[in-house]
This record gives sequence, structure tokens and C-alpha cells, in this order.
Amino acid sequence: MIFLIAALSVYAWVSGKTYLFSVAIHNFAAIDDYRFFTNQSVATGNPQPWPISKQYNQEIIPDSTLKLLEELETVSLVKIKGDSLCLEKYWDGYSDSSLSGSFSMAKSITSLLLGVAIREGKIQSVNQPVGDFLPSFKEGEKASVTLKDLLTMSSGTDWDESYLNPLSVTAELYYGTDIVKTAQSVKMKNPPGKVHYYKSGDTQLLGLVIEKATGVSLSEYAAEKLWKPLGAVHPALWSVDHEKGAVKAYCCFNTNARDFARIGQLMLQGGKWNGQTIIDSSYFVQSITPCMVKDADGNPCDFYGYQWWIDPEHPEIFYARGILGQYIIVIPSKKTILVRLGKKTAKKRIHTVPTEVRHLINWGLASE
Repeated sequence: MIFLIAALSVYAWVSGKTYLFSVAIHNFAAIDDYRFFTNQSVATGNPQPWPISKQYNQEIIPDSTLKLLEELETVSLVKIKGDSLCLEKYWDGYSDSSLSGSFSMAKSITSLLLGVAIREGKIQSVNQPVGDFLPSFKEGEKASVTLKDLLTMSSGTDWDESYLNPLSVTAELYYGTDIVKTAQSVKMKNPPGKVHYYKSGDTQLLGLVIEKATGVSLSEYAAEKLWKPLGAVHPALWSVDHEKGAVKAYCCFNTNARDFARIGQLMLQGGKWNGQTIIDSSYFVQSITPCMVKDADGNPCDFYGYQWWIDPEHPEIFYARGILGQYIIVIPSKKTILVRLGKKTAKKRIHTVPTEVRHLINWGLASE
């Protein structure tokens, strides 16, 4: 064992993969990883607490849904209906102010920030080449990759979206200290825009583009364009790769269920908040419209838009999704937002929709 540890340590130093020490220490990703990451604050402005519904916490969660949520170690569940908080429940010591990691729900937030940058004219359109912002994409096959290709996960790069392999580029992106280099180290595997394949690296590139276009960090931009206008009550934390480093755009936005629900409410209102346009209507529509790029099996992608997931059984319903079962679910017909935060997700998918999301959607649709 001592020899093995020594050999792995030497490999980590010689190969430059020193992030492996963090992998060994922390083992698997968890919802409180912000505690050992370096973070940037996403500041608040004037808080706008949720109005409390007259029926607050009177609704009964279906037994089968509640049982599943508890089996999957849910820590927070919030339901917003209309514009009011009508139900919330917490487990395991969590509360309405507890921080919890977003994992890939941050991808949906990054997509929103790109939409803001387009509305402000800092980015021309989704058809603009990535190479206009990142020098590593100016030449060769990479020069054809557009922002839309990144948004729809169809960049064509060879990114390895592996969560169990500690040597994968995804592990390096999560635990490493130079995500700018890691994200741009990709090579082309397919022509851009032709194959949908889920890749955290695509979102990280979007984050780098936004920072280049705006001249500020992603966390600062999120504070000014989202967190303050949306009236978030608590500052969020967005993890970075090192002190004064780059924001982990694809993951690691940390806040509570009530404030996560504001992202859903913004989308429920078509990209507007209190009459203020945050993202243009055209960008909003495309965000929740299936991209229909063929997947690796040749099937049109009917479940993913601009970093938002879509329910193929109910195409009007869309949601942000994190790997350990983090969800912001928007049900427009019921004017309902559901936020679930937790430590596990069910392995079974129903038309790409996780089992617990299907339960929550059915509950939301059945509610009066």
C-alpha cells in the first residue's frame, strides 16, 4: 500500500496531474464541496423575499413521491406557485438559508448569462465563432465551432465526460487549478453542430467566452445581471479553480432552494423579472426548444435546448439538472416552479427524465 501511494504520488507530480491529490482526499463529489474550494461571492442587492401563499405548507406531497425523495437523501424541496412560496420542506439539518451545490444546474445559469451578454451587445449572436474570443479556437477545425454549438452540446470536441475515472478531463476540470488550460485543450472529433454529446467542457468554454466578452468575472456578471435584479436574499458562492482564478461555469454555483427558485421564476416569466427584460424573448424561446441535433445513436435530440433539459413527454416543461439530483423544474401550464436539492439521484431514466423528476412533474401537473 505504501509503495502504491508513493508510485501514484510520483505519477501525479511527474505528469503534472497534481489535482489527483484532491481526488484522493475528497474521493467523490458532494453537495458541500464549496467548503474546500476557493469561491467568489455572487452579491445581492435589495432582497425581494417570496410572498407566502395563504395555503403555505398545506399541500400534501404524494406518499410515493415523498418516499422516493427521502430514499434519495433529499435536503430541500421548494414549490413556488404563481409568484408565492406555497411549500417547502427540509431534511438533514438544511434550512431556507443553507448553501448547497448546483452541479450542472450552473450550466443553465451560464446559458442565461450568455443571453444577457447578447442582449447587451457584448456578443453578436449565438452564431458567432468561439474563436472571436478564445485564441485556441481561431485556427483549424476548431475555427468552425460557434457559440450555438457549445450551447447545444454539439461542439464536436473529444471531451471525455467521465465522472468515475480520476484521470478523466472532467475530474481534472473539477479538482484542477487551471481550468482555462484544461477546457481549451480539447481536439476535434466530429464536425461542429452534427452530434449532440453532453460535455461539461462546452459549458466551461462558454464561461470563458462570457468573461472575455464582458471583461469581468462570471460571478460578478451573475451578481449584476441576475442575483441583484432577481432580488436574491442570500449571496451565492461560485467556486473557482484557484484564488483570482476562473469560475467553474459548468458547475459549483452554491445557494439555497428559495434563491435557486428565482432562476425558474425568471424562465417562467419568459426571461423577464418585474417587467425588466433580462434575456431577449428569442433567446428564451430557443433555450427551451429541443436542439434536434442527432445524438451518437443518430436520434434527434428532443430533450435539450440551450443548456436546459426538456421533458419529451411534456415538451412545454423544462428544467435545470445537476448530477446528484439538483433540479429547477418549470411547469408553465401550472405557473409552478419546483426546486429539489439532494445527495442522490435515481439511476432509472424515463425518456431521459430521472425518476424523481418524473414524480415531481406528475405532482406539479396534478396540483390545483
